[in-house]
Amino acid sequence: MEKTKVELLYEWIDETTELIEQHKEEPYLECLLITLESLLENDFFDDKNSILTKNIQDRLKEIDLSSYSPNETRKGTQLAILKGMKGSTQQQHVMTPDGIALLVGYLAGKLSGSEVKLRIFDPVSGTGNLLATVIHQLGKETTGYGSEIDQTLLKLSVLNANLQQLTVDFFHQDSLRPFLLDPVDIVIGDLPVGYYPDDENASHYKLQADEGHSYSHHLFIEQGINYVRDSGYLIFVIPEFLFESDQADKLQSFLHEHAHIVGVLHLPESTFRSKNNAKSILILQKKGKETEAPKQPLLVKLPSLKNTKGMEDILGQMNTWFASYLISEK
Repeated sequence: MEKTKVELLYEWIDETTELIEQHKEEPYLECLLITLESLLENDFFDDKNSILTKNIQDRLKEIDLSSYSPNETRKGTQLAILKGMKGSTQQQHVMTPDGIALLVGYLAGKLSGSEVKLRIFDPVSGTGNLLATVIHQLGKETTGYGSEIDQTLLKLSVLNANLQQLTVDFFHQDSLRPFLLDPVDIVIGDLPVGYYPDDENASHYKLQADEGHSYSHHLFIEQGINYVRDSGYLIFVIPEFLFESDQADKLQSFLHEHAHIVGVLHLPESTFRSKNNAKSILILQKKGKETEAPKQPLLVKLPSLKNTKGMEDILGQMNTWFASYLISEK
């Protein structure tokens, strides 16, 4: 069978990265950074290794990045990043599955309606794949913003955005600290689940725990509301148990005061390793002067993402719901 362009690009990236690995005692992800940078610059030079320099320069002559669409480039690099993450022991090195990222993009497209210019922020951007997928799917004039504390992931996200010719600004910082960022139209994020270790910084949040460490996934919801404009939307991938945990009452009170729950999409358990890892997509609207809660929130239990017919039926029902909801919003 003839290989797809995505497969060909991935193979070139993977083989080049492995070649660099043979010469440098660095992990795959670190060598991948060198590969992507050489691909972006269409050049490579290592003053300590003339053999590697010649080999990589020869490989660069075999590929023409301009022949790939930005989305093909995203998918090819994503496969290489996934390979690198499998060899990584760091818990934060996890990528949002493409099927879920596409759903977030679909929702962002519906909620942004006829707006032609958008500003979108992912405070937990990781490699930037979720943000890039949503921007591609929106097909609008979109400026993206992302934040990531892990330096390797941040470098990957910057190179990825440049390779895909996306307009994205990244912050290298603890994403629960203040940003120099004006309010955006939409906030997205695949929320990291766990405790936030900085109790002093958590004390600035209304959702801080009454005692002990606060939940980082709760604080990120509050942080998202801080940086979205009034009547703007937030789309979060959340743990299924979000509203059942010991601090759920406090979270619900906070949301009731500051946002409308627009909908919850329960993702199929088959997407995840176990029932304990199951996730949903939470859609919020920050309250504004003229906003109202939907008469009937969008509550959906999605079939397997591989079930094409089932997904078509559900998307049809969702399209009908959004058509009614957006009319009531005007």
